[in-house]
Amino acid sequence: MCGRYCSDLRWSDIAKLYDLSMEGPPHWNFEPNYNVCPTQTVATIVQRDGRRAFELMRWGIIPLSHRGPAKDWKFATFNARTETIETLRTFRGIWRRNRCLIPVSGYFEWHHRDGAAKGEKPQPYYFTARDGSPIVTVAGIWDRWNDPENGGKELHSCAMVITEPNAFVREVHDRMPVLLRPDQFSAWLDGSAGKEMLVPAAEDMLNKVPVSQRINSSRTPGDDPTLIQPVALAA
Repeated sequence: MCGRYCSDLRWSDIAKLYDLSMEGPPHWNFEPNYNVCPTQTVATIVQRDGRRAFELMRWGIIPLSHRGPAKDWKFATFNARTETIETLRTFRGIWRRNRCLIPVSGYFEWHHRDGAAKGEKPQPYYFTARDGSPIVTVAGIWDRWNDPENGGKELHSCAMVITEPNAFVREVHDRMPVLLRPDQFSAWLDGSAGKEMLVPAAEDMLNKVPVSQRINSSRTPGDDPTLIQPVALAA
């Protein structure tokens, strides 16, 4: 699963990577968040009328079929597994028609060490682009929902698509997000690509470093850049 990531995004980088207007949206005030958690508002790129657009969404899909308030939706729908994306009720009706790109600066995964002592905490690792790119692009899907507590206002929410890990990621964790290259963006967004795109990333795409276990808590404030700084591990 991918349940935490870092978002330190600059509009100039987003506009260049996703071919958007350099002027940026009038509401752009996206502060860095080094501990992005499910249910928070996140950046996405969607396609509308053949053109790409920036949109803020809730991370964790609330499906159109949900009739109660948001607090009553208790399911973990921030990840969509490639093995069940076509069969699970929450995802099967939207995965081909409602697609998005989720830009991240990097993401976290936790290593549960074999033979760990009882009570030993897993070690978090931070994954970023090996070539130094400021953005890694995750394949996403989204849905719309009408919020009964907000006059039926439409809310958009998204999920990251996750798959089996490549060998590099498998050293830490047994899942990884589906990561897309720029030449794959259009086919993903317009729905012409199928599950053949939902595969592990190339072995040379990512870099990883161990980071502080303070990131283990979703309550750790996200305004602390030291959360992504490498730490030394005990022998």
